[in-house]
Amino acid sequence: MKTNSGNKAGNRPAGPGRKAQAVPPVRIDPKSKPSLVSRLRRWFSLRNLVIAVIVAGLVPASLGLLYRAAFVHPVSTPMLARWASLQRVDRRWIAIDDISPVLVHSVIMSEDGQFCRHRGVDWAELNAVISDALEGEKARGASTIPMQTAKNLFLWNGRSYFRKSLEIPLAIYLDGVLSKKRLMEIYLNIAEWDEGVFGVEAAAQRYFGRSAGKLSARQAALLTVTLPNPAERNPARPSAGLNRLANLIERRAAKAGGYVFCVK
Repeated sequence: MKTNSGNKAGNRPAGPGRKAQAVPPVRIDPKSKPSLVSRLRRWFSLRNLVIAVIVAGLVPASLGLLYRAAFVHPVSTPMLARWASLQRVDRRWIAIDDISPVLVHSVIMSEDGQFCRHRGVDWAELNAVISDALEGEKARGASTIPMQTAKNLFLWNGRSYFRKSLEIPLAIYLDGVLSKKRLMEIYLNIAEWDEGVFGVEAAAQRYFGRSAGKLSARQAALLTVTLPNPAERNPARPSAGLNRLANLIERRAAKAGGYVFCVK
């Protein structure tokens, strides 16, 4: 009898005494299914990063133009953070024309003496601070009012070179699209004077029981010198050191003259 020529020896079932041939394991090419890392890398590709940067830039650019309208009352990122965490926010918007001029002058002479002359950044002061830091001197602030406004509107609290690098172009942009008077109005209405107390009107009511339009020169000076460290300074109960600073700012504000022409 003829055997089936198609039945090759390699296909015969294992008989008694014959060891079954091992079947090699199936290997899955790791490249056939992208790993989580590779998917994340593709997601955060250069193109997507560029798009994210453009979108992130369009937000403050659009808001900056919107804030030119007097009826728009901007809010700060610290205010948004407190609302998001269900914490109290006390802010009462007040037009700059209704704020005591001596308060405006005090803030300029204390926070940014060249406010009416620079274009968002006081480069001379900034360069001096950088030089001092390189020589090992103690760090000091060089933030202008537009820079502080940009930080309060679009960025976060804290000290870092990265945040400062974002602050500078935003300040230049705000100074370009907003008038100095409008910039000052926004700043005075979003600056934080105590935990949850934002804006000069809320601060004046809290500490002196009167509107910001009725502040005396002394009260304006005390509120002004509280700004750099509101967590530890109380203008209603000033320390001896705070009184000395207020004396200095009060004298400067009285002689402000040409330093404050852009907010009149």
